[in-house]
Amino acid sequence: MKLTILGCHSATPRTNTNPTSQVLEIKNHMFLIDCGEGTQVELRRNKVKFSRIKHIFISHLHGDHYFGLVGLISTFRLLTRETELHIYAPKGLKEVITLQMKLSDSWTNYPLIFHELTSKKSELIYEDDKVEVFTIPLKHRIYTNGFFFREKENERKLDMNAVLNANIDMAYYRKLKQGADVENEDGVLIKNEAVTKDPIPAQSYAFCSDTVYNESVIPIIKEATVLYHESTFLDKNESLCERTKHCTARQAATIAKKANVETLILGHYSTRYGSYDGFETEAKTVFENVLLAKDGKSFEF
Repeated sequence: MKLTILGCHSATPRTNTNPTSQVLEIKNHMFLIDCGEGTQVELRRNKVKFSRIKHIFISHLHGDHYFGLVGLISTFRLLTRETELHIYAPKGLKEVITLQMKLSDSWTNYPLIFHELTSKKSELIYEDDKVEVFTIPLKHRIYTNGFFFREKENERKLDMNAVLNANIDMAYYRKLKQGADVENEDGVLIKNEAVTKDPIPAQSYAFCSDTVYNESVIPIIKEATVLYHESTFLDKNESLCERTKHCTARQAATIAKKANVETLILGHYSTRYGSYDGFETEAKTVFENVLLAKDGKSFEF
């Protein structure tokens, strides 16, 4: 599982900071999460292949989370894309994008499919044989979701020495990987645990975009491998959280601790701060395994 941060700052872009956007690579998928202004430039800078992006997840309709989307859609058209592009976003984004395309007579030459989100409860919005994606309802100034990406359970691993010694026909290897007991060539039932090893643990990634401190997300993200949680402010500016519906680094760490996640990544910093070291310091008073997002930085898990 690899996470590449394209932008991790709040509000407006600066010469050295970008608004929210990131790429998650999981089980051969490349998911784009949020698409702030300048995303396609950062995709190029980080050598991300445009053609691999087939699913885009937009948390909410504040500009620093989607103003780069229409430009990216337009670039896909200029590159003569043919593959479907799926966009999962709050209801209203389809209207915004299609109006821009209509007025500029720039309809895509590839299928552009919107999945409009309205539910205030967590729901499954994408699934295939490898990955599931759920919404994480958040509490912000407008309708907002985070996203929880979860690998499906991996197959068990064959202990080939044990398998061969047990005289099991190759035709049953698939069933063994799926956890079944099988009969060997002598008609003896072989227990699965005797000839297989535990699978590689499935990984998960929780993206919590703009939100006030919100413990209702904890059951959804519990024991996630990685949690990215907004941390717009430091403790000295905590009074701004309720009005703006954002969090401090310490509050993000509290969510991480209560959800028993493995790793917390902080981001969505207010550009009022000259240094971000304080975010890590304050978060670590609550939760030890803290990393700081940085534009252009990749994490592998």
